[in-house]
Amino acid sequence: MNEVKFNIMLYFTGGMKRLTDRIDSTDNLTPQRIVLNAMTELFDSLSEDEIEMIRLRYMKGLTLSEVASRYSISERTVRNHTNPTVKQVKEIIARAKKNELIDRKEEIKCQ
Repeated sequence: MNEVKFNIMLYFTGGMKRLTDRIDSTDNLTPQRIVLNAMTELFDSLSEDEIEMIRLRYMKGLTLSEVASRYSISERTVRNHTNPTVKQVKEIIARAKKNELIDRKEEIKCQ
């Protein structure tokens, strides 16, 4: 399972929030909380249909063709509705990793 699919599944099942709260229950901006907040903002900005298309693709494992047939639209339209979101999830993960590495370097310097 790739990292994007894993994070989308973790988000929609509520696992991301539970893990984030377990890591730090003080609401500090840890890398995990940054990812959770960014993904919440992203998914809150989507329509119900777009969210459902993402769920069908990444939670249920349906193909583009299967999702398209459920909505009576083309595969290209499904791609147009889901790919920008997937790209943003990738960027969120990349930013969090980069910030975590910067934080670790600063901790090492301080010690």
